[in-house]
Amino acid sequence: MVDLQGFEESYPSQLSGGMQQRVSLSRMLMYEPGLLLMDEPFGALDEFTRERLNLEIQRIWIQQRKTVLFVTHNIAEAVFLSDHVLVMTPRPGRLARVVRVPFPRPREIRLMKSSEFASLVFEIREVLGFA
Repeated sequence: MVDLQGFEESYPSQLSGGMQQRVSLSRMLMYEPGLLLMDEPFGALDEFTRERLNLEIQRIWIQQRKTVLFVTHNIAEAVFLSDHVLVMTPRPGRLARVVRVPFPRPREIRLMKSSEFASLVFEIREVLGFA
């Protein structure tokens, strides 16, 4: 499911950062939880690996229909992956707004080029005071 065929005998240190994140995801999924808690899972990855893993998370979500609570500081990532973005204030962390994401699934990376996507990202930036 996490596309690591051919690396079954590899040690974690022999895997790329993206592969290590896939291993973490598979460890989480093998217990068949109803809720996946993911706190900045792709923060240390390069942009392209991060995008590939965003597509993988979406694919797994479509197959498994798990509830995912995904914490990220990347607004575009939040909009791409979410049905709802819960925007938190900086210290103290409080819920500032819940933004519904209207884009149908499956989503493709090219969605990020659309004006509707950019508008939603900018709306969240405004809530955070970074517009």
